[in-house]
Amino acid sequence: MSNEELIIGGEEIKKGSRSRINIELPKLYNTATQLPVWVIRGKKDGPTVFISAAIHGDELNGVEIIRRFRKLKILKRLRGNLILVPVVNVYGMMNLSRYLPDRRDLNRSFPGSAKGSLASRVAKIFFDEIVSKCTLGIDLHTASIHKSNLPQVRTNIHNEYTFRLAKAFEAPVVLHSELRDGSLRAVAQETGVPILLYEAGEALRFDETSIRIGVQGLVNVLRANDMLPDVSAKKSKRLPIITKSSKWIRATESGMIRTVKALGDTVKEGETIAYVDEPLGDDSFEICSPFDGIIIGKTEIPLIQEGDAVFHIANFNNLEVADRKIEYFSEGAIEESEFHELNNEEIIE
Repeated sequence: MSNEELIIGGEEIKKGSRSRINIELPKLYNTATQLPVWVIRGKKDGPTVFISAAIHGDELNGVEIIRRFRKLKILKRLRGNLILVPVVNVYGMMNLSRYLPDRRDLNRSFPGSAKGSLASRVAKIFFDEIVSKCTLGIDLHTASIHKSNLPQVRTNIHNEYTFRLAKAFEAPVVLHSELRDGSLRAVAQETGVPILLYEAGEALRFDETSIRIGVQGLVNVLRANDMLPDVSAKKSKRLPIITKSSKWIRATESGMIRTVKALGDTVKEGETIAYVDEPLGDDSFEICSPFDGIIIGKTEIPLIQEGDAVFHIANFNNLEVADRKIEYFSEGAIEESEFHELNNEEIIE
């Protein structure tokens, strides 16, 4: 693949260089706004990959993942191009909000329009300036407000290329995910740019384990995509759980939830995973798993209304295998020594 010319925000980035670029976005009534972009070009030709975070402005783990990732010394040996966009929805981040000031979801506004809403205009700038120039994207997310996600990669597992890269990421779970109208992944795929989604942690919170898995996952994917030297053969590969379907379990009663199961726990069909208690009464209601599987998402707020989504369960029948695979991703499983080893070898202090 030839990388003779790469122009971002009107600036040409030369091979073997690193640039920080600010792309103009629509102004607010009281301030100018820019989209910050880091571009890293290798000396040798290769794929062009974008890594983005905070399309939802309150999803912050990805911002920290990119901050740590772009300091890696190993990126000096990059083949191809990396375009890093740590905060896509700068408006939402300023307001600690998932949405833009027009209350629209940026991840339902693609491909966007130069004459549309604020969300639509931002979507078009991001798509035209970044996504359209790439051969692959990795989009970093967390759960929505008051929910948390077990680290997981979502993609089309029927696509051999994205499925291989999703497994290479080495998150605990790889989940087949259908496309949603107006989403970045759906529109990008239509134009021939496949995207991996990394979902981990909670909105407005840093989760250290999710961040570490994310940083290492980006390196793993670039190695699997022949963009970085692969020295990982010296270490055993972490094999994720692969699941084709999942379901959010909703509360049938209102009250205060008392959880029995945690993120990453396996559950059997009919097993009690939580209770909903009446805060001013004595009644208590069970929430049970509708099938065998693994909890990959859950609510983090104890106040529950009837119909609220409370547990996200991925369907997986062999619970013994699931338990063995998920064990090394339990809290603290990515040891401090392992992360410092990566820092000492590959990170510029």
